[in-house]
Amino acid sequence: MTPKSTLPPIDYDYLETLLVDLLNIPSPTGYTDAAISFLEDALKAFPEVKAERTKKGCLLVTVPGEHSSDGVKRALTAHVDTLGAMVKEIKSNGRLTLTGVGGFAWGSVEAENLLVHTRHKGTVRGSLLPNKASVHVYDTVRDDKRKADSMEVRLDVRVSNPQEVRELGIEVGDFVSFDPRVELHDGFVKSRHLDDKAAVAIIMTVIKAFHDAKQKPAQDFCVLFSNYEEVGMGGRSDFPTSLEEFIAIDMAAIGDGQASDEFHASICVKDGGFPYHHAFSNKLRDIATANDIPHKVDIYVNYGSDASAYWSAGGSAAVALIGPGVDSSHHYERTHKDALIATSNWLLAYLGS
Repeated sequence: MTPKSTLPPIDYDYLETLLVDLLNIPSPTGYTDAAISFLEDALKAFPEVKAERTKKGCLLVTVPGEHSSDGVKRALTAHVDTLGAMVKEIKSNGRLTLTGVGGFAWGSVEAENLLVHTRHKGTVRGSLLPNKASVHVYDTVRDDKRKADSMEVRLDVRVSNPQEVRELGIEVGDFVSFDPRVELHDGFVKSRHLDDKAAVAIIMTVIKAFHDAKQKPAQDFCVLFSNYEEVGMGGRSDFPTSLEEFIAIDMAAIGDGQASDEFHASICVKDGGFPYHHAFSNKLRDIATANDIPHKVDIYVNYGSDASAYWSAGGSAAVALIGPGVDSSHHYERTHKDALIATSNWLLAYLGS
């Protein structure tokens, strides 16, 4: 059995504050520069850490350990990109049709407020609604299927034709972000995009825990804050070839037939593609047990991660996936302080061993 570690303390206030700040930064896949810049600035508090942007726009972070080798052997990853949309069409009535970015159901963002991010004229406010929204006019509202071509953006500007919309700076291809609606209550964090900004905040808090305790992890490790995970290719590149162990930190899916809940960390031993590395998953499970870290073991059948993307692209390191339980994934999500702390301590125990 893996021996119990002495873990540096977690600063949960830091985790929560950073998470809320990050959740409020729009970052749909393909439009993540502001979120990456935010992390770059936050990492300046830890001068021992090296951070560099990759050509793809990710942030690759290296944290020195007690023992260095010819190449980094351990890696963590979490993604800053979220679900979102892009302008597909400017309609004749001045409203917008969208194309989705990432795998959400259109009904999950019905009536949500949003921002259209123009290239040169800032943001324009609006809401996403069915084309036929009023029950006083259309008797099919309750039964109409919600899909891309049956939904439209109602801009909060007085416009009635494409020319007036274009005068606002809006064009086809502009990114659209949905309001996260962050709320904190009795240990719960409710928001869109906890997938996967909760994991990003966890990793930052782990780096801070080592720094504050004036401790180093047992070995050098790197972190890739990726930016294309929601479209299936965030973890395909930018990792050192020397890696031996690779952990994706991502949300645990909750629902009927699942073991995960909002109060535990979870380890995924198989996703929609294939089983993760059995021996490495067992190693992490032993570490959690030895350190009294509350955790669940689960399988996610409609799920992929940066770890599975890494293997699909030919990565050779052993891969595993852990993360906090998140309710209503790809909808209005919720997790709890207990799951965030448990996942943080799990990483601290692993990195300290």
